[in-house]
Amino acid sequence: MRWDGQRESDNVDDVRGESGGGRGPVLFGGGRGIGLGTVAVALIAGWLFGINPLTLLNMLSGGGEVPTQVRQEEPAAPRQQGAEDAQMKFLRVVAADTEEVWAKVLPAAGVQYQDPRIVVFRGSYPTACGQGEAAMGPFYCPGDHKVYIDLGFYDTLRERLGAPGDFAQAYVVAHEVGHHVQNLLGTSAKVDAMRERLNTARMNALSVRVELQADCYAGIWAYHSQRSKGWLEQGDLEEALNAASKIGDDTLQRQSQGRVVPESFTHGSSAQRMRWFKRGADNGRLQDCDTFRAETL
Repeated sequence: MRWDGQRESDNVDDVRGESGGGRGPVLFGGGRGIGLGTVAVALIAGWLFGINPLTLLNMLSGGGEVPTQVRQEEPAAPRQQGAEDAQMKFLRVVAADTEEVWAKVLPAAGVQYQDPRIVVFRGSYPTACGQGEAAMGPFYCPGDHKVYIDLGFYDTLRERLGAPGDFAQAYVVAHEVGHHVQNLLGTSAKVDAMRERLNTARMNALSVRVELQADCYAGIWAYHSQRSKGWLEQGDLEEALNAASKIGDDTLQRQSQGRVVPESFTHGSSAQRMRWFKRGADNGRLQDCDTFRAETL
């Protein structure tokens, strides 16, 4: 992405200096322990797509009880301040562009866009949805209309999951902003009301449609962003598609347990994630992202 010199958002709060510890073991409640490799896979999926990491850890450990304890490795040496400053600037540029895109797109659906705030933290930070922890990674909290991002997540995305590139990072922000758009459109409230009446299998299926729609909304952002700025370079869209493919439920389950259990999917398969992001990116139309009425995903 050719992002240097672009406008930066004023709606990004850097609270890294106020973030809490994040060292030592993470306790999850009764059950058996699992290795850090499985935890990394589970947490990446939750980070990217706003799903509770406890659900993913349970799924990746083959169902049953949630793991009791995950012992973290010693924290890596801090990144150079200059690198993090550049990353913060990049986040502000991406946030600004999502604001510009959705301020133009959403009124066509009869809704005035309200900018979310993006909070960048390390370790832990209080939110309206409870204490935000590094283990939760990026997530959207509808209670305060904020996106929360642990900055170290991007290192993990690049180094452990094999999804490098600045546009892969932008995709993460755009997906979480997609959940904010769902909240503004009233989709989130409707889904929450439906969940109260559904069994686990149907709740999982509903969650897949929620997450795929957020992927499609991220694609809408990419479409309009490129049309207005022309700042994407060769390979940028492929970076986002690669990130989506790395965290599909089928890929995660195959990596962690050697088998795929479709009825336990909460995100969608790698192919579905890539397909819905591309669907939004092809034409940039809200009506193309109605995953809830789609007969096939």
